[in-house]
Amino acid sequence: MARGKLRIYLGAAPGVGKTYAMLSEAHRRVERGTDCVVAFVEHHGRPRTEVLLHGLEQIRRRDIEYRSAVFSEMDVDAVLERAPAVALVDELAHTNVPGSRNAKRWQDVEELLRAGIDVISTVNIQHLESLGDVVESITGVRQQETVPDEVARRADQIELVDMSPQALRRRMAHGNIYRSDKVDAALSNYFRPGNLTALRELALLWVADRVDEYLQQYRGEHDISTPWQARERIVVGLTGGPEGRTLIRRASRMAAKGSGSEILAVYIARSDGLTSASPKELAVQRTLVEDLGGTFHHVIGDDIPIALLDFARGVNATQVVLGSSRRKAWQYVYGPGVGATVARESGPDLDVHIVTHEEVAKGRGLPIARGTRLGRTRILWGWAVGVGGPALLSLLLYGMENGPGLANDVLLFLFLTVVAALIGGLRPALASAAVGSMLLNYWFTPPTHTLTVQDPENFVAIVIFFAVAVAVASVVDLAARRTHQAARLRAESEILSALAGSVLRGETALHALLDRVRETFGMESVALLERQNDLEPWTRAGAVGPTPAVRPEDADVDMPVGDHMALALSGRVLPAEDRRVLGAFAAQAAVMLDRQRLVDEAEAARRLAEGNRIRTALLAAVSHDLRTPLAAIKAAVSSLRSADVSWSAEDEAEFLAGIEAGADRLDHLVGNLLDMSRLQTGTVTPLIREIDLDEVVPVALGGVPEGSVDLDIPETLPMVAVDPGLLERAVANIVENAVKYSPDGQLVTVAASALGERVELRVADRGRGVPDEGKERIFEPFQRYGDAPRGAGVGLGLPVARGFVEAMGGTLDAEDTPGGGLTMVLTLRAAPGQVRDGPARPERAVP
Repeated sequence: MARGKLRIYLGAAPGVGKTYAMLSEAHRRVERGTDCVVAFVEHHGRPRTEVLLHGLEQIRRRDIEYRSAVFSEMDVDAVLERAPAVALVDELAHTNVPGSRNAKRWQDVEELLRAGIDVISTVNIQHLESLGDVVESITGVRQQETVPDEVARRADQIELVDMSPQALRRRMAHGNIYRSDKVDAALSNYFRPGNLTALRELALLWVADRVDEYLQQYRGEHDISTPWQARERIVVGLTGGPEGRTLIRRASRMAAKGSGSEILAVYIARSDGLTSASPKELAVQRTLVEDLGGTFHHVIGDDIPIALLDFARGVNATQVVLGSSRRKAWQYVYGPGVGATVARESGPDLDVHIVTHEEVAKGRGLPIARGTRLGRTRILWGWAVGVGGPALLSLLLYGMENGPGLANDVLLFLFLTVVAALIGGLRPALASAAVGSMLLNYWFTPPTHTLTVQDPENFVAIVIFFAVAVAVASVVDLAARRTHQAARLRAESEILSALAGSVLRGETALHALLDRVRETFGMESVALLERQNDLEPWTRAGAVGPTPAVRPEDADVDMPVGDHMALALSGRVLPAEDRRVLGAFAAQAAVMLDRQRLVDEAEAARRLAEGNRIRTALLAAVSHDLRTPLAAIKAAVSSLRSADVSWSAEDEAEFLAGIEAGADRLDHLVGNLLDMSRLQTGTVTPLIREIDLDEVVPVALGGVPEGSVDLDIPETLPMVAVDPGLLERAVANIVENAVKYSPDGQLVTVAASALGERVELRVADRGRGVPDEGKERIFEPFQRYGDAPRGAGVGLGLPVARGFVEAMGGTLDAEDTPGGGLTMVLTLRAAPGQVRDGPARPERAVP
């Protein structure tokens, strides 16, 4: 019997519509004539889901008694006996009641599949076994009911049922998911926007990974890659060839499997010239990698494999992506190639991926450029060939009974001279010509074993040989010089082009430019130094790398920029030809510094304008809001001092109460004005210490009418790291604002809870609420929402509260209260070592 097919509706959280989608699919199949039954579906009291059960055949459930209670579970035997074509089984990760046929519902589903019955089921992303730790780190809740990942991966179809966090919270607030008495607690804890967004991302990435498995056509046991694991840095080695785009896209797909992964594309140019790099192709690849969210780096290095590995280790890379060699088979006689060398030298800390492409073994478009900077090894080999080669050739020819003749001997020695020139340059070639001439004269020109030349023709042959050898060596060396110059100019043009591109793109990060200088020239550190005049000491305007120079004379290379600025590089001495490119970098660094200062000055001007606006608003507030309580106090005092009227004790008490209320109101307004002034000038310095919320919040409620607040602070809450004074002022402002806008008879709820490393304080009122577009505006100074009367304050309570909370490292945001109203969410950091294993929730939900 053929195995049945499994289809899974996957969701990020309860309530996204998995069961609804499953039942809708069942109705479509029934309409097409498919024998489809409901083996087990739980509608959880949701009316719209329950309606969809009508018209579908439902298999009876099995009642199991456990601990004096009766539970209903899926009757596997009844489903097998009915033998439908398709069975609907909800909640794949469900744990069956002890005494059931199987411990887990997914095991029941396996039986149905083995019996040839197709199964449609549902599961949430948080119930996958491999994601348990990740979900717990996000939500603070450990899922007890899980399903093995392999069960889900073996599904023939997986369909993601997606819904935005905002839409899901609206469904929750409308009562479409849980009963009304559970809504507030759910919205305050598990169904927070941040939790739902993270779970949604997990679901999308898991499904994307499954799609990739289909595309790659491999099966079997694989661990699911989760976006909450170690950060990946992928370095892509580029040669400037057309295969670079393939490598970049492959690296991008690799990076997409892990959240936070980085792509760093690097092109390494030889200091003695470029390889077959196309500037146009490099520009295209730079654009491509930047469009995919990566970065492009241009590095100069003589030994490309070593330079690539040094760069990868310097940026803490975990993977290196290279293309298969474009060299033809015979070209491997020169060495194993960059890819093989990098793989051999990478060690256990780097994974090297060799990616195939369409340009494999098609050869390079241009030969490798050679120049006068040949390196110590090549120069030694050049001298060995130029001096030792003629000696070995002489022994070989002298040992032959019938030699090839003087003319052929001259050609063989000339060949060695050319080889010496190609390997070691001019000087080894000249030495080869001189040694070859002497050996030809001594061993092969009559009379032999003397330096005398008897036949004038032989003398002419030796002279011509020497002249041709010198000429050939000179030509080869000159060609190498010209190739080196052309390649170097091309490298410089690419660097200058990249620098010009950064200018056109408006890049203003001085630190990034200095880091590019350090990478390009292979330096340890780079510093931009400046001073006001010739008598002032140098100061660093920017620096990268360890121990940057503090004076130009302390650096290995310094490039003046004007009279009072210099770019100082430490690490090695640069050749003179590199200073032209370095000068361009130095000029750009000076421009960036000036631009950065102009931006800072513009920001300072903006802050001054903002300060002027606040001062103008402050004058307006003083002109009215402060004069109102002053007028009331003045009137009461004048009445008490009046000698024309005799006031009763009750009247005097009323006047004194009015004076006290006006003074309290003045104190509150002036306090908020002073606090706002401190926040604007940046003089708020929190004194952080560990304290319990129940020591601060009750004190902050002293300014509101008794009986207007419902306080719920669990004793199990961890301590918080705050400034008690600032927190008290912030909570007082928030609660007073909530009481002010809450209708008569409606209590303001103040409830606290702990989620992982955070502690939340939620202040909920039942007022008119604030629309989404106004939730940020209420935190601006001198803003009063709606038709608040002029005597209701100057609109500084919430801005001051947010400023104090952010100064302590917390956040203050506004959310809708389920059922109407506004909830202020104050998030604080839990004290170190105080984090609980699970979330501490309030015992009562917000009414």
